Amino acid sequence: MNRLIKHLLFITLLTSFLAGCNTTRGFGEDLKHLGGSIERAANK
Repeated sequence: MNRLIKHLLFITLLTSFLAGCNTTRGFGEDLKHLGGSIERAANK
């Protein structure tokens, strides 16, 4: 049961992420933004 919940959560998060960036270009921009956020947080 616990494994099923983890899989459903993963699929839900993955589809939400992919729905947020409809194109390959949008996906690349999202990753670039995420990388910048991580870099800023690491430099604090």
